[in-house]
Amino acid sequence: MNRTVELHDLGQSLWLDNISRQILDDGTLRRYIDEFSITGLTSNPTIFQQALANTSAYDASLRTHSASQLSGEATFIELALEDLRRAADLFQPIFEETRGVDGWVSMEVSPLLARDTQGSIDAARRIHRQAARPNLHVKIPGTAEGVPAIEEAIIAGVPINVTLLFSPKHYEAAAEAYLRGIERRIALGLDPKIRSVASLFISRWDKAVLDKVPTDLHNRLGIAVGAQAYRSYRTILASPRWKRLEAAGAVPQRLLWASTGTKDPTARDTLYVEAFAVPDTIDTMPEKTLHAFADHGELGRASVEDIEAADALIREFAGRGIDVDDLAAALQKEGAEAFVTSWNKLMQQIEDKQHILAASV
Repeated sequence: MNRTVELHDLGQSLWLDNISRQILDDGTLRRYIDEFSITGLTSNPTIFQQALANTSAYDASLRTHSASQLSGEATFIELALEDLRRAADLFQPIFEETRGVDGWVSMEVSPLLARDTQGSIDAARRIHRQAARPNLHVKIPGTAEGVPAIEEAIIAGVPINVTLLFSPKHYEAAAEAYLRGIERRIALGLDPKIRSVASLFISRWDKAVLDKVPTDLHNRLGIAVGAQAYRSYRTILASPRWKRLEAAGAVPQRLLWASTGTKDPTARDTLYVEAFAVPDTIDTMPEKTLHAFADHGELGRASVEDIEAADALIREFAGRGIDVDDLAAALQKEGAEAFVTSWNKLMQQIEDKQHILAASV
């Protein structure tokens, strides 16, 4: 049996951390659904920037949108949604079969809004309306300014993927925003079934400390932090507060493991997928990691469930001068800045291509 099928049968959802017009046009995404049990996908500005960088697949659409004289951002949103609607339609049968648990795609608000609460709320509503697909999450970063935007978006009925979460505290803040949003919907007499996922980034922890700790601690911090967040996740789902919401018809905000491709070339390339192979969660993985796990991944190594070991490891890292809260804040800031860099490159690529295409007419 394909190892990805085994992971799916364990109760974990496998989503692809990639989107491009090429994998839609050549049937690759369809094959991943059929052969690798892929049941959703995620995207971000970096993924789209790379997708547009070295292909002519978007040229026809760029010509059309150039004629409409749309801004660079508006053009990008149209291009991205063209791809994401197609992907959403491929996942629609899964979405219906699982009653909304799976079958999702994600579109991120502009990373320039990471510190703009009202701007994020407005953008989330616009993207949700413009996408016109029930199985599209809008991604909002879990920054201090993003958290209230998440709550308001949930109240407005917008499915949200909370991105750029790094620590248990980040996750708990995102979960609290979701719970408050659902509670307020119930108080208003609105349907509480608004889907959300909370995306915890893993491998960037280990890249950040690779040169600061001895080799026996390499590639262990991300798993330990993830284990602590997983404990928070299970605690929330077992709480009386959540049980009351569930009884009223609410559905859980699912925990999603992001950045699960290893960045250390000396590490096992399926390390994080194996460590986080637990039911009732999602693993979104890049294509390279997906193929690696399908080829030689192993189950039975879900170290994320060993909470006591995780707590001990965090204490050991603290003894080495690694402050988890400080590093989480730095990683979130760096992640937001990296998306801004990709966004700016993306806007420039769109402008450059439009000029080239206009000159070739």
